[in-house]
Amino acid sequence: MRGRTTAWPASRPGTFDKEVVTAIAEHVERPIIFPLSNPTEKIEAMPADLLAWTDGKVLTATGIPVDPVEYGGVRHVIGQANNALLYPGLGLGTVVAGATRLTAGMLLAAAEAVAGQVDARAPGAPLLPPVANLRASSATVAVAVVRAAVQDNVATRQPADLVQAVQDTMWQPVYGPLSEKEASP
Repeated sequence: MRGRTTAWPASRPGTFDKEVVTAIAEHVERPIIFPLSNPTEKIEAMPADLLAWTDGKVLTATGIPVDPVEYGGVRHVIGQANNALLYPGLGLGTVVAGATRLTAGMLLAAAEAVAGQVDARAPGAPLLPPVANLRASSATVAVAVVRAAVQDNVATRQPADLVQAVQDTMWQPVYGPLSEKEASP
C-alpha cells in the first residue's frame, strides 16, 4: 500500500479491563501494566482496579498523578511515568560532560539512575521516584550520564567534583523584582 500511513490507535479508556488483566495475571507472578494515557478520562485502567484484579500483585505506574491505593492492608504508592523523570537529567549530564554525542550507555545510565531511586521490592512501593522530587532526581540522573559519557569516551569535560559541577550547571529559578517600586523596601 504505497503512500498509505497508519496512525497509532488512539487511547481507549478501559482497554485494560478485568478480563484482560486477569488473563495476564494467570501467566505471571507480578504482571507489569502501565496505563499511561492521559487525561484521566482516557486512562486504560485505574490502579485500584488493577490491584483488585491481580490480588495486589500488579506492578504499575500511570501517566497521570494518582493518590496511593489501599489494598489488602498495604498502602500502594502509584508512580507517575513522566518523561520529565529522565530527560532533564539526561540533557544536564550531556551538557556538564560536554558530550560530543549521546550514546546508548548514557541512555542506559539515565534509565538506571531513575530506577535506582526507588526500591520496588517493598510491598506497595512505587516503581518510579515522585515527580515532586524532580530537581533532585534530575541531578542524580545527570551525574550518572556524565559518568557514562566519560566511560564511553564522548566527554570533553571531566569535572573533578562531579556533583558540584551538576549543581553549578542547574538552572536556578530566581527572579528579580518586576518594577522599581517592588525593588525598594
